[in-house]
Amino acid sequence: MALGNRYKTAPGAGTLAALILVLVFGSPWYGDWAMDTTDANTAGGWWLRLLNWPAWQFDTADSLRDVVVGDLKAILVVLLTLVFLLLLPGSQLARARGTISQFFAGWAAYVFAGGFAALLATLFLSNPSLLAAFQSAGSGAQYGLFVGWIVGLASLGGRA
Repeated sequence: MALGNRYKTAPGAGTLAALILVLVFGSPWYGDWAMDTTDANTAGGWWLRLLNWPAWQFDTADSLRDVVVGDLKAILVVLLTLVFLLLLPGSQLARARGTISQFFAGWAAYVFAGGFAALLATLFLSNPSLLAAFQSAGSGAQYGLFVGWIVGLASLGGRA
């Protein structure tokens, strides 16, 4: 028996979309492909490279701390997406499923999740600085701004 749309929650669908984005596009294989086959000086190439932002890796050449921090950023993006989807009122206040408020709540949740994940992960780097934390948060929010619409679309139609 297939579960219909009536069982889909907006936070669950948005978090699942965030998990898929991070697992697929944050993978080392996608990152290598994007760097080798795209041109950063075109809009499409820039966007395809941006998709790899919360990259996770298993590289033995890096220090354990750097590997954990890189993976922590990817994990935090997914977890914070769930937290912000639960906290943002757009999906709860929407009278009808599939309204524009659910879309923007999902999108905003991913912008906030990207920014805060980068900010928190930077604090665990060796020699963290406030400037590096702010710059990293900016890159995370930029990622959320240009990729978060996918999470917003996934959140459409779900119940709060």
